[in-house]
Amino acid sequence: MKHSLLAGAATFALMAGAAQAEKVTVFGPWLGPDQENVEKVLDGFAAATGHEYAYVGSDSFEQQIRIDAEAGSAPNIAVFPQPGLAADMAKAGFLTPLADGTADWIRDNYAAGQSWVDLGTYAGPDGQDHLYGFFYKVDVKSLVWYVPENFEDAGYEVPTTMEELKALTDQIVADGGTPWCIGLGSGGATGWPATDWVEDMMLRTQSPEDYDAWVANELKFNDPKVVAAIEEFGAFARNDDYVAGGAGAVATTDFRDSPKGMFSSPPQCYMHRQASFIPAFFPEGTVVGEDADFFYFPAYEGKDLGSPVLGAGTLWAITNDSPAAHDLIAYLQTPEAHETWMALSGFLTPHKGVDTSAFSDPTLKKMNDILLGATTFRFDGSDLMPGAVGAGTFWTGMVDYAGGKPAQEVADEIQASWDAIQ
Repeated sequence: MKHSLLAGAATFALMAGAAQAEKVTVFGPWLGPDQENVEKVLDGFAAATGHEYAYVGSDSFEQQIRIDAEAGSAPNIAVFPQPGLAADMAKAGFLTPLADGTADWIRDNYAAGQSWVDLGTYAGPDGQDHLYGFFYKVDVKSLVWYVPENFEDAGYEVPTTMEELKALTDQIVADGGTPWCIGLGSGGATGWPATDWVEDMMLRTQSPEDYDAWVANELKFNDPKVVAAIEEFGAFARNDDYVAGGAGAVATTDFRDSPKGMFSSPPQCYMHRQASFIPAFFPEGTVVGEDADFFYFPAYEGKDLGSPVLGAGTLWAITNDSPAAHDLIAYLQTPEAHETWMALSGFLTPHKGVDTSAFSDPTLKKMNDILLGATTFRFDGSDLMPGAVGAGTFWTGMVDYAGGKPAQEVADEIQASWDAIQ
């Protein structure tokens, strides 16, 4: 399917850039196959504009980009895995605002467009908010995995609302089965899978504004709204009848092992909530779409909060201003830039203008449909919190909660840890 490159101001920017070709440098987190994939996208950019490019990937991106920026040797474009670091660098004056009109383009062309504008907007050194980040390549976390054969044998239907999901959970118990496999174990990172549950529950019980306020500690961790979201997770994880091995096994079961109970005969559990990467830990030879499948972790029909999606993603920002850098951001607005990586592997996009038949993998297409159906997208909250909280007391607090400590007490302790670093 052929597309015109861009419309309006973006077309002008590309044409202007092509009239005076430059070399644009790009630094990002991708190595190996992902580096090869992004370079194919950048090949398209070079062909469309006449610019040259140089991409460098690093597994120490977060540390190196700070060093380069402070030394005055930053690349033209940096690809940030997390908004928090980009926000810090914007405040320090190391990022250049994106071209006028980019925010309007995102609102018009991305599903849940305002969400992406919000996630890429930060205060600059003058204290004023500007759009600095353009999201490209997204991951989805709001997924529930299951074995279709198990559902078919038991006569279960895929739920489309949280009310139906809870009713199915009770029905499985009534039929003598166990609904869920949940594991929080992850070595030194034990507890993180529960943070995703709580974040998803925040989005399903509170407004996006409340979620943002919580992540920024404007809504305190021990606020009743947050405590209620923790208890929503507990309604699944702290019920012996609901979880394989009983509630006591949740904190000690490794998250990589926990979905395997779906594949035993008879099944030890019927459902597993986890992000798009989890099939890597399914039994060898499992074919997604046949042996295992997934559905959207649904919202409450009765709460009128739309269809929120929790996930993550990379954002592209200008760290060394040049016309070619702006042309690259403009190129990322073309369907072509997205369809090139869609035809490869490991890519999801909120761009509503793409031809989704370009996906080489029907599983990715189905995940992308969930993304395109989102009314709200929010980034993994723990990744946006200070490390001592998001990758510290939030993790350990969820382990304590899974072990029986009251939600309010856990929330009080997490809030105290946040207060201590401010």
